[in-house]
Amino acid sequence: MKRKLILGIESSCDETAAAVLLDGKKLLSSVIHSQISVHAPYGGVVPELASRNHVEMITPVVQSALENARVAIEDLDGVAVTQGPGLVGSLLVGLSFAKALAFAQKIPLVGVDHIAGHLLSVFLGKKNPPFPFIALVVSGGHTSLFRADDPKTFTLLGRTRDDAAGEAFDKVAKLLKLDYPGGPIISKLAQSGDPQAIPFPRARLSKDSLDFSFSGLKTSVSNYVHNKKSNKNDNISDICASFQEAVVDVLTEKAIHAAKREAISTIVLAGGVAANSRLRDKLVTQGAVNNMEIFLTPNQYCTDNAAMIAYAGFHGNWHNSSSLLEMDAYSRSPLLEI
Repeated sequence: MKRKLILGIESSCDETAAAVLLDGKKLLSSVIHSQISVHAPYGGVVPELASRNHVEMITPVVQSALENARVAIEDLDGVAVTQGPGLVGSLLVGLSFAKALAFAQKIPLVGVDHIAGHLLSVFLGKKNPPFPFIALVVSGGHTSLFRADDPKTFTLLGRTRDDAAGEAFDKVAKLLKLDYPGGPIISKLAQSGDPQAIPFPRARLSKDSLDFSFSGLKTSVSNYVHNKKSNKNDNISDICASFQEAVVDVLTEKAIHAAKREAISTIVLAGGVAANSRLRDKLVTQGAVNNMEIFLTPNQYCTDNAAMIAYAGFHGNWHNSSSLLEMDAYSRSPLLEI
């Protein structure tokens, strides 16, 4: 039986990535070019700069992925590319490249939803969860809870009503005059702080709600910092630890609540913020208390990558060359529509 080689391409925001996956199981290569140095001076992603950098890097990144996998373009059986959601200018770079490659090589193409990629990224690890499972997807752009019944069937249970968790981390970091990206820096500072030092609020919304809201927490941190700015004894590590704990508490509680409501004993953690050590530890601890098994996406696949796009694409709806021109990028995910 002929092996199946899939090239994955990801360019939804500020990482240009490519990966080669064999038979939907063995990852032969994964290359990621980060734009952190490009956007750091501005304290956040600048869409125009992001798309220009993708244009510069898409070809060398794909070439590196093919070389690392020791395969040629002619060996590929299909191309999977992020179709959305994300920055449209950035998405179009990867999508246009993937269309051209698939058309030239006369191989199928599949557009992958970025969130679906995160939902399935846990399968790139050594320990895979059984279906169905509850998935908590936490990133800079999205904070959502899903029920996953198979690699193609995802039901939205809850989503953020305002700021995503990762976005809140970055905004609080900027408020505290920390470097970009703020999430990893806050997490590191929090390790030496007291998570109970400051009683920041937990927005749980209504009793049975699985939605999230972090804008109030962000405002509370802002008010605290401005009211205390003259106090030289303020411990920034305590602020970071207390803020982080407030976010982690809500994320963990709602994930556990979703699993109980759906009568499912398996929870998957995915997305960029899933690399946060405090969130990982607390979810595992609370999972054990509630007799639930927790599956953590490996750290290297939490942030945006093309390996998860290749995996999701392997299970996707493929298109032949005649329908390539009909595929377009989208900024909002249909998975988040209720």
